[in-house]
Formats: sequence, structure tokens, C-alpha cells
Amino acid sequence: MGLDYGTKTVGVAVSDTLGITAQGLETISRKSNKKLRQTLARIEALIEEYQIEKIVLGLPKNMNNTLGDRAEETMEFKEMLERRTGLEVVLWDERLTTMESERILMEGGVRREHRKERIDWMAASLILQSYMDAHPITK
Repeated sequence: MGLDYGTKTVGVAVSDTLGITAQGLETISRKSNKKLRQTLARIEALIEEYQIEKIVLGLPKNMNNTLGDRAEETMEFKEMLERRTGLEVVLWDERLTTMESERILMEGGVRREHRKERIDWMAASLILQSYMDAHPITK
């Protein structure tokens, strides 16, 4: 499972059963940055539904490779996920995934008003796909 953690949304993506391609699944919204109980409960439900074994969480690094406030919040979210799910949570560089998501949606002809609802799960797909490309499953 790939996650793009934001201040009010979490984009969710899952891989196919062979672990080759990532598909965007949904965007989980919340009213406040700190209100995570329902978000975590939804992630747990998706973990069960899709039989998830590992979570890849986008880490928002600055362009100069430093970590800012958003990265700190993401690392706190990682710890919450690990405690709640018992699964390994891997942090993965997410630089430029939102810009790339916007480009893909524009090229796909998605209207501006519909891009906002899709951009987070598209970014989660890019994060997960990047991780899977770097760590192919060998049988």
C-alpha cells in the first residue's frame, strides 16, 4: 500500500497481486490535521480488504534533501501506523510526485475541478510505483 500523507487528506494506492503496478484507490479526507482516528480506521479497513503486508509512506523532503515540518509530521504518522497496524512502514522520497500527478491528470484530460479529488491518490500511486520499481519482487 502506498500513502501520500497531507494536512487534510491521505492519498491511497495499492499494488496488483503480482506487485508490478500501482493503482490509485481513494483519498481519505479529514477536517483537521490532528484528527486521525477515522483516517487510521479507514487505512486499517483497506489493509484488511486488500491483504496489505507493507506500507510505503511518502516522505516530503525539501529539494535540498533536508527535512522540514511536514516530514516531521509524516514520521509521527509513520509511528502511529506501525503501532496501529503492526505492519512495516517504509518512508519513501516523494519529491515532485504532486507536480507529476498534476501533469499526468492534465495530459489525461481531467478537468481542473476534478483534479483536486484525484491528485492525492495519483501521488500515492507514484510513490508506491517508485518503491516497487526500486524493490522488485523476486520469486
